[in-house]
Amino acid sequence: MADATRILPPPSDAKHRGSGIAWGVLAALGVLDLVRGGIHLLAPDGGAGRIAGIDLARGGDVIVMLFAVMGASQILWGVLDLLVALRYRAFVPLLLLLQLVQHALAAWILWIFKPLSVPAPGKFGVLATLPILAIAFWFSLRRAPEHAEHR
Repeated sequence: MADATRILPPPSDAKHRGSGIAWGVLAALGVLDLVRGGIHLLAPDGGAGRIAGIDLARGGDVIVMLFAVMGASQILWGVLDLLVALRYRAFVPLLLLLQLVQHALAAWILWIFKPLSVPAPGKFGVLATLPILAIAFWFSLRRAPEHAEHR
């Protein structure tokens, strides 16, 4: 295994001036992505049948495979979210913006463009995460009180 110092640069949170709320939300999203990604990747049905209520009788193997791919992506996002929240906080605003755009697109797809006909938790969860991510992004751009005097 390669030495982590050869892959990761030294921590860099010296330039992060935003509120701790922002990186806290990003860390929580990272944990959430690790959990739901693990379910989508490792559960026999990827959570598609038991959790989302999708009928897997026709094309179930394709649906389960797509859930696994989505789970792998969520796990990678979770690792990246946690890495930035805990080690590279200067990138918190950028990552929150990317997550906000991704969740906005997911909401548009799930509710408007290609509406999901089952009451899957993700369909409603994305509506809950959108305002939280928007507020966290706003907080990431604001100077934290301890940095306000350095304006």
